[in-house]
Amino acid sequence: MKSTWKRRVIKALLAQKFKNSGPISKYTSNDVSMQINRFRVSVLSTTKDIFLIALGVISAAFGLESFLLPNMFIDGGVTGISLLVSEITSIPLSILILLINIPFILLGLKVIGKRFAIRTTIAISALAITLFTIPFPEVTQDKLLVSVFGGFFLGAGIGLSVRGGGVLDGTEVLAIFMSKKLGTTVGDAITIINVVIFLAAAYFLSVETALYSMLTYLSASKTLDFVIEGIEEYTGVTIISEHNEEIITMITHKMRRGITIYQGKQGYGNQGHMDQIDIVYTVITRLEISKLNNEIEKIDPNAFVIMHSINDTRGGMIKKRSIGY
Repeated sequence: MKSTWKRRVIKALLAQKFKNSGPISKYTSNDVSMQINRFRVSVLSTTKDIFLIALGVISAAFGLESFLLPNMFIDGGVTGISLLVSEITSIPLSILILLINIPFILLGLKVIGKRFAIRTTIAISALAITLFTIPFPEVTQDKLLVSVFGGFFLGAGIGLSVRGGGVLDGTEVLAIFMSKKLGTTVGDAITIINVVIFLAAAYFLSVETALYSMLTYLSASKTLDFVIEGIEEYTGVTIISEHNEEIITMITHKMRRGITIYQGKQGYGNQGHMDQIDIVYTVITRLEISKLNNEIEKIDPNAFVIMHSINDTRGGMIKKRSIGY
């Protein structure tokens, strides 16, 4: 019954979208199924993003109100600027976070896109409203705990928001813009921005506060990396060996991972002799590197193996193991 209702809705949407193309009946069952799947994926994706942004906002607000703000500590980026200005002028943090981020949202609209700017506006506005309306209690006055856990909750909040398609801090947008204009890396640009912020904190607050704030920033950045990249830290592995068949069998059967085979050439000697060779590529988690190396060593000790880090993967046989081959 539900399936029939969904199909009627999708057919109606198809007819509305292509109303000049003919009657509803022309759309096949495959067209309807495809539209239903797209609709389902879109709804689930949007719901997931809203949940992640909401969770990120609560985490960041808790870190700011319960740890950093009561103890006059700051962080890097736009959040750090907002905290610093709030300490100097006594302007509410909720207002400053909203106002100071406006130029960066407009920059994000230009540099990244409309969808990003809209989600970032929603996330930052939600953070400002949360800080203004919810009275989070102060947890501790221990400076070390404030630095570590304030940074942890703030970094987790920013990371969750990034997972949801927006940001709570406009520094990354400015860093991307600077990297394009000045030819620097994004990491270098963020470092330059934060050095200026912490020097200002040392001047206006105190050197001790600036040092603790640097610890807060390190805690937040490590937590941010953990939330975005995950615990598994995927690794891409390229293998060139004369025993490719055995290595392929080992990866697919014993490790139960997917593979991709490239056709390539290898050259050696003074004459530049070239041979055709299959190049095996697979993606594993960091925890499986030792096992893979041991298995390759058993098959071919002279195999040429290249490994490189991957931030994340989608689909394939990494997050979901194969039951059989």
